Amino acid sequence: MTLIKTSLLNGIAVAIKMLTLLGINKILAIYVGPAGYAAIGQFQNAVTMITTFASGAINTGVTKYTAEYYQDEERQRLVWRTAGTIALLGSLVTALLIAVLNKPLATWFLKDAGYGGVFLWFAATLVLFTFNTLLLAILNGKKEIVRYVLANIAGSIFALFITSIMAIRFGLYGALVALAIYQSISFFVTFFICYNSPWFRVSYLFGDIDKQTAINLAKYTAMALTSAVCVPVSHILVRNYLGGALGWDAAGYWEAIWRLSSAYLIVATTTLSVYYLPRLSELQDPAEIKKEIIQCYRFILPIAAICGLFIYLLRDFIIELLFTSDFLPMRQLFAWQMLGDTMKIGSWILAYLMLGKAMFKLFIFAEVAFAILFVVLTFLFTNEVGLEGVAIAHAVTYLMYWFFVWRATSPLLKSA
Repeated sequence: MTLIKTSLLNGIAVAIKMLTLLGINKILAIYVGPAGYAAIGQFQNAVTMITTFASGAINTGVTKYTAEYYQDEERQRLVWRTAGTIALLGSLVTALLIAVLNKPLATWFLKDAGYGGVFLWFAATLVLFTFNTLLLAILNGKKEIVRYVLANIAGSIFALFITSIMAIRFGLYGALVALAIYQSISFFVTFFICYNSPWFRVSYLFGDIDKQTAINLAKYTAMALTSAVCVPVSHILVRNYLGGALGWDAAGYWEAIWRLSSAYLIVATTTLSVYYLPRLSELQDPAEIKKEIIQCYRFILPIAAICGLFIYLLRDFIIELLFTSDFLPMRQLFAWQMLGDTMKIGSWILAYLMLGKAMFKLFIFAEVAFAILFVVLTFLFTNEVGLEGVAIAHAVTYLMYWFFVWRATSPLLKSA
């Protein structure tokens, strides 16, 4: 399936997901406010780290090797069996630890031990959460785009439905519980979609761990664990700094602009993960790889830039529509945030090449170095210009990251 066809088909799921994300943003803005937004951001960062550790961080590797072994179903099943067994063991152990440490975790991430119950809900459904993401990774690697789209649509609808009810009924606590469990509930739809596929059997997900497959997946485990630690931890540090220096409403404004960025960039990021990563994984010819990269720059990057420009021009209207008047101070973040988002997509097109070709040492170095850089630049720029400094730090970090990944991946393309 071509890039444009995949993008158009995936666009259905993206449109629904974007609308549900924007709807969730509006509901949260009304019922939890700017300070509540900051707490939600803290919890989502915790979820990202915990679920990545629980799954063994193998989902990107599952997509890569499922695509690479497209013509060899036996090797695909070996990957799935190894990954499924690792995910089951990892999620059970992690769920137990979360249940035992629910109050310390609530204190660390949410500054209130009273939210320990949220982590208990999360622990109770973690196995389903982990296997939902594993099945989605398999669908992606199998290039079952229609089934992948249907599963993502179901997840988006569940997210909107559950978060809306819980936030309206129980406020911030309800919203946090909803964010903890909605992907676990989505598992049942994803499982049903996979179960009706001719290539799927439940027995393919469990069994002995193959040593060589585990070693291959370990490269992606190292990369995913690095991302799962560096990105959320850097955001937690930034959010805590903003909350302490400028107030928790300011941290909420930054969380709101970040969620807005995630919503509109989903068109680009899902195309990269659904089409681009499996495609790069199966290509070996440098000339073909270069052709795919150029195609992405011609198609994806302009879309991201144009969307960012329109969002900047309509920023006041967007704040009133998607949030509330309490969030008007976030308008100062739009210009630098949109610029940084465009650079982010430009850099990710090349960064996915590092993922697709398992350049794990360079990838890990970049994740660590640029997460630290973002935190340091945020401290420096906000100290000089206030809240706007965090958006400036975002733009400068991704400008430098783009240059780094260009230098890192250029040897792969020299012979093209």
